[in-house]
Amino acid sequence: MNVQMYATIWCPDCRAARRFLDTHGVQYAVIDVDADAAASAEVMRRVGKRAVPQLVVDGEWFQPYTPGRGLLVDELRRRLGIPRG
Repeated sequence: MNVQMYATIWCPDCRAARRFLDTHGVQYAVIDVDADAAASAEVMRRVGKRAVPQLVVDGEWFQPYTPGRGLLVDELRRRLGIPRG
């Protein structure tokens, strides 16, 4: 499985997504949209706003959180094949 996360250092939802992925041993690459203007433009092109984190799992884009409500844990588990524990 190829997982990329478009994120920033300062974003609390990005930190929560990193913790989730790390806790479950998911290997992923972080693309910092603050440091990479092309990555920021790609997020805008794909989702129509500069909203992070964005995950790309095997080429499929997915916003792993609901603004103001936090991570979509059940959806993350499903998409990443992580059993409920």
